[in-house]
Amino acid sequence: MIKTIIFDFGDVFINLDKAATPREFKNCQVSELTETLLEKNFQYEKGLISSEEFVDAYCSEYKHLEQEQVLNSWNAILVDLPRYRFEFLKKLSAEKNYKLILLSNTNEIHINWVKENVPFFEEFKQCFDAFYLSHEINFRKPDAEIYKFVLEKHQLRPEECLFVDDTRENTDAAEALGIHTWNIEPTREDVIDLFTAKKDLF
Repeated sequence: MIKTIIFDFGDVFINLDKAATPREFKNCQVSELTETLLEKNFQYEKGLISSEEFVDAYCSEYKHLEQEQVLNSWNAILVDLPRYRFEFLKKLSAEKNYKLILLSNTNEIHINWVKENVPFFEEFKQCFDAFYLSHEINFRKPDAEIYKFVLEKHQLRPEECLFVDDTRENTDAAEALGIHTWNIEPTREDVIDLFTAKKDLF
């Protein structure tokens, strides 16, 4: 019996264009990220470096880049958070049948964009019993530590949890710990259909 639903954020609630950031960087004459920058991306998602250090790393690696170009390219992935998904969440929260947790790999620059561009973001946040962003807790998916952190923090039984995420390696990692999962396909599935798609669990 599911008692806790753990949601990813990107391509579950907020729409992403994952090809947009590489495309924008390419427009800035950055065709491929170096190993150094890929590592910086991971460090930034885990909150191990500041936003300033992150942007400086790009500008140092590619001398022609300006800070604004880095920020615009980095945020290009973010599209919108449809209100109907917020309404679904709000109803789910009001019914109080499940503990609701958000667990997202993200970073300060992206969250600042969301705060500026999604007028109901704070209300969205309040729908959750816990709201975990990778850069704030220093863990990131698919590392087992992030799931163990949530399970232990809330004294959850894995078999009573459902984790919804659009990335297969993330749901695989959760499944390895005994957590039920829905590896959502954002081009043909929507989180509002949760209770139809996973009706066998509810």
